[in-house]
Amino acid sequence: MSRPGQGVMVPGSGLGFPPQNVARVVVWEWLNEHSRWRPYTATVCHHIENVLKEDARGSVVLGQVDAQLVPYIIDLQSMHQFRQDTGTMRPVRRNFYDPSSAPGKGIVWEWENDGGAWTAYDMDICITIQNAYEKQHPWLDLSSLGFCYLIYFNSMSQMNRQTRRRRRLRRRLDLAYPLTVGSIPKSQSWPVGASSGQPCSCQQCLLVNSTRAASNAILASQRRKAPSAPSAPPAPPPPPPGGPPGTLAVRPSATFAGAALWAAPATGPAEPTPPPGVPPRSPSAPSGAPTPGQNNLNRPGPQRTTSVSARASIPPGVPALPVKNLNGTGPVHPALAGMTGILLCAAGLPVCLTRAPKPILHPPPVSKSDVKPVPGVPGVCRKTKKKHLKKSKNPEDVVRRYMQKVKNPPDEDCTICMERLVTASGYEGVLRHKGVRPELVGRLGRCGHMYHLLCLVAMYSNGNKDGSLQCPTCKAIYGEKTGTQPPGKMEFHLIPHSLPGFADTQTIRIVYDIPTGIQGPEHPNPGKKFTARGFPRHCYLPNNEKGRKVLRLLITAWERRLIFTIGTSNTTGESDTVVWNEIHHKTEFGSNLTGHGYPDASYLDNVLAELTAQGVSEAAAKA
Repeated sequence: MSRPGQGVMVPGSGLGFPPQNVARVVVWEWLNEHSRWRPYTATVCHHIENVLKEDARGSVVLGQVDAQLVPYIIDLQSMHQFRQDTGTMRPVRRNFYDPSSAPGKGIVWEWENDGGAWTAYDMDICITIQNAYEKQHPWLDLSSLGFCYLIYFNSMSQMNRQTRRRRRLRRRLDLAYPLTVGSIPKSQSWPVGASSGQPCSCQQCLLVNSTRAASNAILASQRRKAPSAPSAPPAPPPPPPGGPPGTLAVRPSATFAGAALWAAPATGPAEPTPPPGVPPRSPSAPSGAPTPGQNNLNRPGPQRTTSVSARASIPPGVPALPVKNLNGTGPVHPALAGMTGILLCAAGLPVCLTRAPKPILHPPPVSKSDVKPVPGVPGVCRKTKKKHLKKSKNPEDVVRRYMQKVKNPPDEDCTICMERLVTASGYEGVLRHKGVRPELVGRLGRCGHMYHLLCLVAMYSNGNKDGSLQCPTCKAIYGEKTGTQPPGKMEFHLIPHSLPGFADTQTIRIVYDIPTGIQGPEHPNPGKKFTARGFPRHCYLPNNEKGRKVLRLLITAWERRLIFTIGTSNTTGESDTVVWNEIHHKTEFGSNLTGHGYPDASYLDNVLAELTAQGVSEAAAKA
């Protein structure tokens, strides 16, 4: 199947302009953390075009037309989107398409993600799908665009050719994208105010003007410091201030001739904060766009090429400032790094933010013949099934098993109901159990803490009801504590590679895999679907005595369903999803940039303490 018409980019200045007297549909796009150019909505593009006609070197406040994009400003001179609260910058581009294509007709193609929300395809894919749809093709193969997906129009579905997984897709009508003919008039000098020519004095416009001034200062310093020799190689462009850990370095810049000022390096890791209001990419969404370089920000879809620029070394004597990663590592916040850059530029010093090495999450490829069982640990896999509730787990029976009756309790508070132990339980009249009088007091066997018997019955009834009891004061566990981990599989084996800090030791690799499913009665929302993001998850331990001990206890914790649980993700805010359950794992194999890797001298001792807090220890196993 032939590929439909794609965006046509015509060389010009920083902005792309169509040829004279040729009508083109304008689509503004931003570069996301997966190196994919994502289109703004038609409403936002109309707003950008209106501002562009007034001042081609000005700034666009996106929050004026989309409440979800309030923190974002586009600087038309540097062709970057700026986030005011974090200092994050992303390249943007102005792309042109044929008026008869999907954006010219206001047609949007979307696929359904795991959360049930609809995500728009990239514009070039949208145009390809619409072209095949108009020609009444029964199906469309996206492999020509570099994606292993098949589109079936009869069932309106997308299928992954490798996993055979299907997703729904839909076609909807929206506002048509703006149309332009010929070149656009030259920009006015800023600031552009009301009819009087004076700038607006509202807080938002003052912020826009200050951002615009900072951008102009950067551009001016770039021009002043441009090398005179035409053969001098350009310095690689620095990444956005919101990117991963790196170095803020002051050094001579190269030229600035219409290219983006902060183009993301091809080797840099993805930035973890896409703008709100634009659907995030799902793991099964089309991916694989080439990495942008300094000179391809205004190229159309079919002309994108992968460009890897060599990172120049920082000259000796140049001050360096480590930039904070958005996940919390590093001493300097990205917004502070961005403001530092603005101040240095205002002083006439060009600024470059260079990225640190990319985290090494996985080891080199390992053949099956090199994968060995872990010495002293039987088997290579453990599976967990749905929870089977044990009979005879009456709350009163469980509590009485671990408590001793106290005839003359001391005159002190019960730390559950906060009533005095010499008086009746605060749950009197709220909870009633035959044979459990509200004034009865008991002492837990090992730790000796005392509570109303009725209070402990209430606490147990509100928990997992697995036959175990945990002291609310000292957290001592009575019985075998189990969790609410969904069904899944745990694999473990030995690989012939070493972790940082364990040069002479091979590595134990653990692979957890939990599929999506339906929540059970022990979960927050029984009967509701839960998601499982990022699986299979790979974790690593050194193959030494303590590492093998941790593995044996992790297997026990897995069998007791304590490794994961269902809750709300701390990183994404998504609810009803599988999350870690207070037992930390090392998921970064060859580095420690995220804090979840090696070397970490105290990790094995710390995770042993965390396992003990969950009632998983060799002493408890022998008891």
